Amino acid sequence: MAALPAAAERLVDLALEEDLILGDATSEATIEAAARGAGRFLAKEDLVLAGTAVGARVFEKLGATCRFDRGDGVRVARGEEVGGAEGAVRALLAAERTALNFLQRLSGVATATRRCADALAAAGGRTRLLDTRKTTPGWRMLEKEAVRAGGGKNHRFSLGDGILVKDNHVAACGGVAEAVRRARASAGAMLKIEVEVVDLPGLDAAIAAGADIVLLDNMADDAIAEAVRRAAGRVLLEASGNMTLERLPRVAATGVDFVSIGAVTHGARAVDISFELG
Repeated sequence: MAALPAAAERLVDLALEEDLILGDATSEATIEAAARGAGRFLAKEDLVLAGTAVGARVFEKLGATCRFDRGDGVRVARGEEVGGAEGAVRALLAAERTALNFLQRLSGVATATRRCADALAAAGGRTRLLDTRKTTPGWRMLEKEAVRAGGGKNHRFSLGDGILVKDNHVAACGGVAEAVRRARASAGAMLKIEVEVVDLPGLDAAIAAGADIVLLDNMADDAIAEAVRRAAGRVLLEASGNMTLERLPRVAATGVDFVSIGAVTHGARAVDISFELG
């Protein structure tokens, strides 16, 4: 059995404990302990697959074997079989819902991300899609892997792997310039300094203060275009806030470097995947 990273292993253990804390009353009452069987995973809608490693691990933890014929990031059409599992029938039934919870949720994140990445690519520009820290508590590693499977890029994994000066930091420091000065004075050489602004004067202040990246928060399309013109390549620009699938091609057309969308994780709908014995 191939172990997952420690955080994912703990999450699988917690999920199984949650579902099996009192055992499986139905299977224990209706299925003979010696009975063995096999089942298959079917896509019930078009989707982008993700979460296969953690899904397989659920079955393995209960003594069954599991394989996926499609890898994370692969587009799957409705009705296609993507893998299977075999072992004691009681184990298969006990693993089914927990494994599907991981698969459906993470494939939903990958599918939502792919739609957004495709919308940006359709504009023919260079704008890249980023996720955010708006993730399910405990699931961040898995959800960010699913974002990558869907064609997106990861923003910060935690508060410690990048400096993002937001509005409350600016307020606490008394202004953009002072916030950036403090960040620059204490940041390691490898940490970029990103500053959130809500208008064009804020952009000018962030550039003058020496920011490396500027986050344009909830700006209209014409303001984003003007920000790109003003920045003139001196800083990287990230647009965020109220990003819809329909809007993304217009935002990409401004030439902004990144678009960050929290909804690809916190708002993604779980897709429909089934596990069927027989």
